[in-house]
Amino acid sequence: MLLELINVEVIYSDVILVLKGVNLEVETGTIVALLGANGAGKTTTLKAISGLLHAEDGRVTAGSIRLDGRAIQTEEPQNLVRAGLVQVVEGRKILPHMTVQQNLMVGGTVLASRAERERMIEKVYGYFPKLAGMRQRVSGYLSGGEQQMLVIGRALMAQPRLILLDEPSLGLAPLIVAEIFELVARLRRDEGIAFLVVEQNAKIALRIADRGYVMENGRIVLT
Repeated sequence: MLLELINVEVIYSDVILVLKGVNLEVETGTIVALLGANGAGKTTTLKAISGLLHAEDGRVTAGSIRLDGRAIQTEEPQNLVRAGLVQVVEGRKILPHMTVQQNLMVGGTVLASRAERERMIEKVYGYFPKLAGMRQRVSGYLSGGEQQMLVIGRALMAQPRLILLDEPSLGLAPLIVAEIFELVARLRRDEGIAFLVVEQNAKIALRIADRGYVMENGRIVLT
């Protein structure tokens, strides 16, 4: 088992209980969809896994989050990236004043050498040929779909084994959404990358997922 959540509880500001005994599994090389309405706790689940809760006064107060069988709920996010776990946060958080190429280089800072980063950049451009022709374009001028491709490409630069993908379809046209999800399926097939995808569009997410979880009010209610 690559990722396992066992009875995880999360509290914000020592007062607000958001996750209430969440159990979830992601096997190596699989795609898992986490579905539910706004406010169900999906994004909090991803941030609990990636260590980003600390920036929002949140913490895991019970249960265990395990990567390769090792508890990671107290790990720093940068250490988890080095261990192969990367989150693509909701809202296409690019570095808007930097070029496409520079955004990708930032994603590869965990790699050992510049040569390795450049090799990975060319690999990313192979998956996103549209970005290859925009290497020197300032990323803030990209379309929404192009920005979504860029943030996924930036995540790939770290050579992850597991990508946490938060609402990739948000605000995008249906054809672009289909293209993004086809790419996710291809990355799983070609690179063996596992994905935990938070999504409100259940139809398209379940089309490529090996397993789906439905969340309501901080609990998993259906698998």
